[in-house]
Amino acid sequence: MKRSRQEKAWRGRGLFLAALLVLTNIAASVVAGAAASVESPRLAAALPQGRWKLVEGSVDRALAWLAAQQAADGSFMTTPAGQPAVTSLCVMAFLSRGHQPGYGPYGAQLDKAVDFVISCQMADGLFSYVPPEAVHYDKRPSHTAVYNHAIAGLMLGEVYGHVTGQRMRDTKTAIMRALQFTRDLQTRPKPAYDKGGWRYLRLYEARSDADLSVTAWQLMFLRSARNAEFDVPQQYIDDAMGFVHRCWNPSQSVFNYELGPSGVTGRYSRGVTGAGIVSMSLAGEHQSPMALAAGDWLLAHPFRGVGDTYGENDRSFYSMYYCSQAALQLGGRYWQGIFPSIVNTLLGSQNPDGSWPPESRQNDGMFGNCYTTALAVLALTPPYQLLPVYQR
Repeated sequence: MKRSRQEKAWRGRGLFLAALLVLTNIAASVVAGAAASVESPRLAAALPQGRWKLVEGSVDRALAWLAAQQAADGSFMTTPAGQPAVTSLCVMAFLSRGHQPGYGPYGAQLDKAVDFVISCQMADGLFSYVPPEAVHYDKRPSHTAVYNHAIAGLMLGEVYGHVTGQRMRDTKTAIMRALQFTRDLQTRPKPAYDKGGWRYLRLYEARSDADLSVTAWQLMFLRSARNAEFDVPQQYIDDAMGFVHRCWNPSQSVFNYELGPSGVTGRYSRGVTGAGIVSMSLAGEHQSPMALAAGDWLLAHPFRGVGDTYGENDRSFYSMYYCSQAALQLGGRYWQGIFPSIVNTLLGSQNPDGSWPPESRQNDGMFGNCYTTALAVLALTPPYQLLPVYQR
């Protein structure tokens, strides 16, 4: 497939950064200083300079805490059902601050984490530490494995330009196998209103077979793989975007979590609406009327603290992660209005040790605070523009 100039630039930037880090031997202070540079004056204008310094300090404390939570096998602490997604999010948190596998203060740890994620891939291409059950169980592998798969694939796509030797070859093979699994799951028989989307590995009662939460992660995986110059046919994206468009709820100016025979179901949240905006941006629909109207809705529902949720399915950290990315993609008044409330919420709720508390909704606390701490870092670091999949 012919790659766009921007996609090639993203890939080239990753290779350049890797080479630069090798040549300079990557002193930790250099890495931190390089990552601390906000990409655009327009993005930097969202906060006073003193506030940015607090953000940088917050991120560095969080990463130091995360590094201390890594197990001997390379994983970061969570329930087995949350692997390798939580480990992958932790790796991306380090990448978002400019740290790279193999170099600098966290290089060896990131190498081990990448190896752990690859080791979780099953014979059919699925990334899951624990085999899924034959039927659906909430918060168990039959439910979580599809998240594990997409997030692991996303991370490997982001890290692909920064690993070498056998690790690079293993990463390439893993991504190719994962892409085939993702497409097979996307195209399994399902109702017309769910076509193009993804949901759990096992059908969930008599409800829909696609939702926007899972679909957005799969789209990020596909985009990351395409940026890394893997073959991702446009049809995969077009099919997925058909589902995303159907999730639009014009009466509320939000994206809905799932559909049914009669259309949107009324289940929406800040996290899912942010995921819809991010999905549209990944497909090149950056300033569509849907995305702008959804951005207006997010502006009207700012974050006021951890535990401040909106809607049945809202989660604090999950929502801040998606809304930060969505605000960056929309830019302008959306960035200026949404990102500061996320910063205020996260700076005000960080624990003295650098971590954040677990999620408090929908039993997501079981995934622990490596999960939420990684999401918090990823919500604070979009303006650094170091993860290609999140670049504008």
